[in-house]
Amino acid sequence: MTRPFFHTLAPSFLFACLLTSLFTTLAAQAAPFTPSNDSDVVERLPLSATDPSARRLQSLRKQLEAKPDDVALRIEIAKRYFDLSMAQGDPRYVGYASAALTPLDKAAPAGNPSLTASYWQIKGMLQQYSHNFDGALASLDKASLADPKSPEAMAWRAAIQMVQANYAKAQAECDALKPLTTPLFSTGCSQYVLAHSGGAAGLQNAFDTLKAAVKAEPAVPQELLLWELTRLAEMAIRLKRFDEADTFFQRALKLGVTDQFLLGAYADFLLHQKKPEAVITLLADWERSDILLLRLALAGKATNHKKAADWASNLRDRFVEAAKRGDRLHEQEAARFELDIENNPKKALALAANNYKLQKEPRDAEVLLRTALAANDAAAAEPALTWLKQNKYEDSHLADLAAQLTLKGGK
Repeated sequence: MTRPFFHTLAPSFLFACLLTSLFTTLAAQAAPFTPSNDSDVVERLPLSATDPSARRLQSLRKQLEAKPDDVALRIEIAKRYFDLSMAQGDPRYVGYASAALTPLDKAAPAGNPSLTASYWQIKGMLQQYSHNFDGALASLDKASLADPKSPEAMAWRAAIQMVQANYAKAQAECDALKPLTTPLFSTGCSQYVLAHSGGAAGLQNAFDTLKAAVKAEPAVPQELLLWELTRLAEMAIRLKRFDEADTFFQRALKLGVTDQFLLGAYADFLLHQKKPEAVITLLADWERSDILLLRLALAGKATNHKKAADWASNLRDRFVEAAKRGDRLHEQEAARFELDIENNPKKALALAANNYKLQKEPRDAEVLLRTALAANDAAAAEPALTWLKQNKYEDSHLADLAAQLTLKGGK
């Protein structure tokens, strides 16, 4: 799953998705289930009745029961459920989003450019969630044809291109965003690309430029600021400015925006900094999300936590069920689980190599390099080694892994 450059309520940002990552990279317990009927109740989801999002969705669904042919209402419901899935890490919301949109799939809205663009936009977002990147790009192209001045489709296409390491194409999307959005919006997009493809000088320049842009434009939507601060934290880590990275993460957390990509990124940072106890505190009550449960399991193992075995067992069951369904949404996390929890490097490498065929973000590369090294199979890491060399991605940790693999026979 990718992490888009901004939230659907422009001009704010949302996920990996990363993915992508984050958020490629981002995900949750199981593949999304699509109810066959709008009124089906599959399971009560973990939202409080007093939660504004829950109340608004309940109201919208009641309206839909009365007006099932209301195209705009269906699209709105799909968007809101998708946003909840990104924030909460629960794929069941994606199932509800798909259910709301399904009646429109046979005949996409026509005649109203705004509705047509919105339909293809959310359609593309749902497709990228399932790693149907080609389908997502095609849908997002249709969204732009219907509304050429909307930045949403461009930003999502940029995110997908980043996941696939197509940096020139991602930069082209960022360039197209410039006349359509705010300076910080477009700066964040372009500097994110530069940090991935400009070598050491590009990384430093991207960090300095984005840091200055955030300081110059403080009055921005919180989602956008969260996205920029998370990117700055990641760049600071690569520059070995660890105290500064922690400060950026803390600033992002204090915004109060629920964002599992941020939590996952900060948890990984804390694990690398040998602070597993802090991870357990950070991720309390987040066991529903696969990507965050993995971090809990890793922290639990490092601290001999009383719930470590339960976290590992729960995650093991989820990955087994995902494999039975042919669900490839969480192969990166499954590879880390097999390597760092199960001590099964060969199985971990198979998962990491399969994942890298679809997602080529730095996190995907790191997992492939680590599993190849552990399995003593340098040749399997060639795709990531080639990416690292061709794009001059600056990261001392990845460079060290690459050097070790080269000694073992890699190129």
